[in-house]
Amino acid sequence: MMIDSFGARSTLIVGDHPYEIFRLETLAPGRDISVLPYSIKVLLENLARHEDGKAVTAADVAGLAAWGPGSPGANELAFSPERVLMQDFTGVPAVVDLAAMREALAVLGGDPSRVNPRIPVELVIDHSVIAEVSGRPDAFALNAELEATRNLERYQLLRWAQQAFDNVSIVPPDTGICHQINLEHLARVVFDCDGLAYPDTLVGTDSHTPMVNGLGVLGWGVGGIEAEAAMLGQPVSMLVPSVVGLHLVGELSEGVTATDLVLTVAELLRAHGVVGKLVECYGPALSAIPVETRATIANMSPEYGATATMFPIDDATLTYLRFTGRDPDHVALVDAYAKEQGLFRRPDDPPALYSESIELDLGSVVPSLAGPARPQDRVALTEAKRAFRAALARHGTERVLYPATPIDRTDEASAESFPASDPPADTADEGGQANRGGGPYVSTSDPATAPFVERPSRPIAAELSGGTRATLDHGSVVIAAITSCTNTSNPEVMIAAGLLAKRAVDRGLCAKPWVKTSLAPGSRVVIDYYERSGLLEPLATLGFHLVGYGCTTCIGNSGPLLEGVPMAIAEGDLAVCAVLSGNRNFEGRIHPEVPMNYLASPPLVVAYALAGTMDLDLTTEPLGTDRTGRPVYLADLWPSMAEVREVIRSAVTSEMFRAGYASIFEGDEHWQSLEVPAGHTFVWPEASTYTHRPPFFDGFTAVAPPITDVLGARALALFGDSVTTDHISPAGSIEPDSPAGLWLTGHGVARADFNSYGARRGNHEVMVRGTFANVRLRNQLAPGTEGGVTRHSPDGAPSTIFDAAEAYRVEGVPLVIVAGKDYGSGSSRDWAAKGTALLGVRAVLAESFERIHRSNLIGMGVAPIELPASPADLGLSGSEVYDVVGLEHLSDGPLPGTITVRADGHPFEAHLRLDTPTEVDYYRSGGILPYVLRELARS
Repeated sequence: MMIDSFGARSTLIVGDHPYEIFRLETLAPGRDISVLPYSIKVLLENLARHEDGKAVTAADVAGLAAWGPGSPGANELAFSPERVLMQDFTGVPAVVDLAAMREALAVLGGDPSRVNPRIPVELVIDHSVIAEVSGRPDAFALNAELEATRNLERYQLLRWAQQAFDNVSIVPPDTGICHQINLEHLARVVFDCDGLAYPDTLVGTDSHTPMVNGLGVLGWGVGGIEAEAAMLGQPVSMLVPSVVGLHLVGELSEGVTATDLVLTVAELLRAHGVVGKLVECYGPALSAIPVETRATIANMSPEYGATATMFPIDDATLTYLRFTGRDPDHVALVDAYAKEQGLFRRPDDPPALYSESIELDLGSVVPSLAGPARPQDRVALTEAKRAFRAALARHGTERVLYPATPIDRTDEASAESFPASDPPADTADEGGQANRGGGPYVSTSDPATAPFVERPSRPIAAELSGGTRATLDHGSVVIAAITSCTNTSNPEVMIAAGLLAKRAVDRGLCAKPWVKTSLAPGSRVVIDYYERSGLLEPLATLGFHLVGYGCTTCIGNSGPLLEGVPMAIAEGDLAVCAVLSGNRNFEGRIHPEVPMNYLASPPLVVAYALAGTMDLDLTTEPLGTDRTGRPVYLADLWPSMAEVREVIRSAVTSEMFRAGYASIFEGDEHWQSLEVPAGHTFVWPEASTYTHRPPFFDGFTAVAPPITDVLGARALALFGDSVTTDHISPAGSIEPDSPAGLWLTGHGVARADFNSYGARRGNHEVMVRGTFANVRLRNQLAPGTEGGVTRHSPDGAPSTIFDAAEAYRVEGVPLVIVAGKDYGSGSSRDWAAKGTALLGVRAVLAESFERIHRSNLIGMGVAPIELPASPADLGLSGSEVYDVVGLEHLSDGPLPGTITVRADGHPFEAHLRLDTPTEVDYYRSGGILPYVLRELARS
């Protein structure tokens, strides 16, 4: 039973229907609650409604009600999300874990059906489609068929989960991207649960869950491990957040898109430093920003390090809900509830109290790209050619990498400012992964002031499909993809891409023959309005045929390059490019043969497909020539905002949303014909290479074993800064000669059927072998190499990381990882922690951690230990014998303030990053899931 210490329970009448609510105004006697940021109000209501005297006390509620700019700090709060959103890459391992928990509970004598989600779980299968086939009318059908065949075993598991677990809804494949479906259909904004009304909140197992913040819904990405605990009734432990106000003024200029705006915001907020903070948008410009553009901004929250980027409920929210086919009675509830609780924004409202504020004049935004390998590295379109050449020439043509520049980080996980100076020669290794600087690709000084260098050229003749001959060079654009949740949810940029394509076709332009073009929208509604507007045909004429409804290129599911292109790349060691309308462009993520990747708006994606190269100034040089031989410039093709809005007005209708989502959970014939086992426990197919019972609960006991110090450990790897979860646990292709590839081959899987690491996340045998297997990963224990390579100590023998870990296991040697700043940045990827734990790593010693990955390490019983300085400054070579002393005190005592790390006997103090009492409890139990399972067993 919940406690109502503040007498907040009350009734709200909407029409003829009474709703029970928890009134915010009662929670802060004597204080004007309107001064609180919107996000803090939502968290406050959540605490009041879940007050139980244990996880949430009256003091917790009162403390948050007194929130002010100086409040954030060590105070913890227990946030109870009302639902969980998943995609299939993270959803499959979550289901595997829950199935294994059911078996483990049964072994302990419990009822396996008690392992069951207590809140709604919505899983959208959107990460499995690969753009294998593109540039042809039947691409979608062929890719869907390949997807269904490859993922049969995974999909059988998910179909079983849908019938075996309560509160689980699964959106079948080939429907759309989870965040766009969440925005257009799943999000409630205000929940109605048996007459109790409260704000819709969620956590998602994908970093870009904050996209729904654009609709006024508080939610963010967490690791799959933490999400599983939330499903099972555990609150999400968090520190009271800082809230940064983003003051928006002015208006966008003609020709500037929502994508340009979000890339500018990403650059601005990353430089300002918002890591681990909430961002809240306010100001006079907000009224003119539609929900789709708000969602575009919020989607990129992880790219600038924010936990969430909130837009309050207002008239635009209600308009969007009505337009996307929500029930009128529910929209009325959202309207009445938000106004009653002070959660509704009016244009003349005074600003709330914020921890700090930063202003952006929308009039200062210009057409932009971001790249070549980080989303916050914005480059104005006018300077794109210059910036490309600088990136290409700085590191020469043998190893074309963006220069690693020293970074002054002012926050835990890479809140950065970029000095103009170049790094000393000894600060970056040959792979560009700096020992003291940033990641593989880091912004330099303003390209507008950089010298304009001569272009290093290496033209290579290529024979393409059908006997077409072409010349590729550094900078050739070999992938142009309209993809990802970020932009395909926004009709303005999608219609602009279609209009630009139509004008290009009318002038007789074609995409260059070496460019792999693809269209992968986030929902079927996009194709509906493309067809109605007549814009699907010109896009298809340029090669932008529908390849699938899913994430595709943005997560590395880009499929093979066009015939003849890989051979030319290899022959010339070419630094080729991809241009995509995505949100991430980390090195090695988009395609292993494409080192330079640029984020851009959908119309710019089309433009670069026409240009075929990054070594072109689209603002002054022609994209090509028309049928009469006249040059065609980007300005000739770019549609006006008035044209775009007129097409939206005539082609995008509410009926499209109502019809498109009417049968969203039914699926096609592939999904409906799946045969699945019945019962509370899953029957693991013995021959499956996709789903295996994980070893996490092998030998599980009702009482957790004591915590011990880590003694006599070896470093499995020594990394520089900005190692991402993509580096730790790649989602893309599996190399045939990698440990994972060899395991698959040994189990009779043909190379063509390897699929991706992301699709194999239900099989720990593949995933542990794929840990630290990114082809661009550089381990400083094995200088001059790339990929999952290390050296075994003390003999120094070269080895794959997996084989070395197995050797250490046989020898009884515990392991640590040593790294620099921002360890684990990027996607909320639970296998980056699971694989680390299964390799035998007891602790990660890093200069700083990204929030989600640190939490995931704790969730797997791996200690995140923050070093007092960089490994280089501490004199660590990675060859030492390591002791981590002080952990054992956690077994029966409080969290130690510091612990001691000894490297070859030389001690230094470090910080054990268990930030909350709940994290301590999880670590003591060996992780989140063992903790929950023991709680279930005890009850």
